[in-house]
Amino acid sequence: MSAGGETVGVEQIRDAAALLEPVVRRTPMLASRALSDRAGVPVSFKCENLQRTGSFKPRGAYNRIARLDADERPRGVVAASAGNHAQGVAWAATQLGITSTVFMPIGAALPKLAATRAYGATVHLVGHTIDESLSAAEQFAVDTGAVFIHPYDHVDIVAGQGTVGLEIVEQLPDVKTVLVPTGGGGLLGGVAAALAAVRPGVRIIGVQAEGAAAWPRSLDAGRPERLSTMSTLADGIAVGLPGTVPFPLVHRLVDRVVTVSDDALARALVLCMERSKLIVEPAGAAGIAALMSSDLALDGPVAVVLSGGNIDPLVLTHVIGHGLRVAGRYLSVRVAIPDRPGALGALLGVVGDVDASVVDVVHSRTTGKLALDEVQVALTLETRGPQHRRDVLEALAAAGYVVRIE
Repeated sequence: MSAGGETVGVEQIRDAAALLEPVVRRTPMLASRALSDRAGVPVSFKCENLQRTGSFKPRGAYNRIARLDADERPRGVVAASAGNHAQGVAWAATQLGITSTVFMPIGAALPKLAATRAYGATVHLVGHTIDESLSAAEQFAVDTGAVFIHPYDHVDIVAGQGTVGLEIVEQLPDVKTVLVPTGGGGLLGGVAAALAAVRPGVRIIGVQAEGAAAWPRSLDAGRPERLSTMSTLADGIAVGLPGTVPFPLVHRLVDRVVTVSDDALARALVLCMERSKLIVEPAGAAGIAALMSSDLALDGPVAVVLSGGNIDPLVLTHVIGHGLRVAGRYLSVRVAIPDRPGALGALLGVVGDVDASVVDVVHSRTTGKLALDEVQVALTLETRGPQHRRDVLEALAAAGYVVRIE
């Protein structure tokens, strides 16, 4: 049971599914040959990145807001979010004819800010962290009487997110394992509650970013415990304190919570784009990252929830570049060469002989600790994978170059 004595059962989730059926999308379940080959069992994606507003959040937001009573509705709703929850609340409130106000951090991504306003919310930029925005939203609720819509810590929110679990079973009836990205726990707890009731033998695994992993220590302690710091590119699951409503569900029903590095998240995002033609945000790709980087020995078929696809194009560019480097597809090096005609051509000749493609060359006489007769060359190369990357480095070393990898 939660701190407030509330929990979520399958009947609440089924009621939410009936309420949501006319307004949310039944997102597709897409098989992934690339991950199936890697895992050795059939793997499919539950594509909540293709949901309205680009994430699973409208399920919980609509289920919560639609159940407001006649006294609450005229007061409007208020929320705090840096992205997905903001858009979910704005969309749901507009669909129901209710005014919405959203507080976002000053540094919120411009596409998410623009989308939240486009869905109908009045947006206030307050504070530099989500905690500061949250405090402002809670104070707004006190001052105006607006109903605060929590992103994950309410029974109606958890029940709405749990409808993802019902759809997984309907679309993949013989599913044996489900991987779910996990922040505050609303999605994980809801999916776990649904699956425990309709397919009790299914193994459920939550996935967190290493730099924001509040669940493992909280589960060990038997209660939600707050992280003092967080650092991850997966901002959608960067939540420092698990919710009191989903906590007992996760504690009782989830088999395991694993963590993944930012490098693994970047590789997963690239795989989604290259092999499945899907745009997924780093948080949404957490389950894929776990399959790619962990020895989970999963029973199949496996369903991986892609929880969201809202990513700033500038961030996407950065993450793709990082993912390609981690996957051995880019190689950046610095090499000191003699300051004489033909030396740069000789260096590039070695690179060409091993079929590496030059992306960028920077030639400098003033960088680093160089001898008077040396220049430094910074090379960015496109390689075909880890082995080709090693071949390039070995060829450069064999030619007598001292290489510093960036």
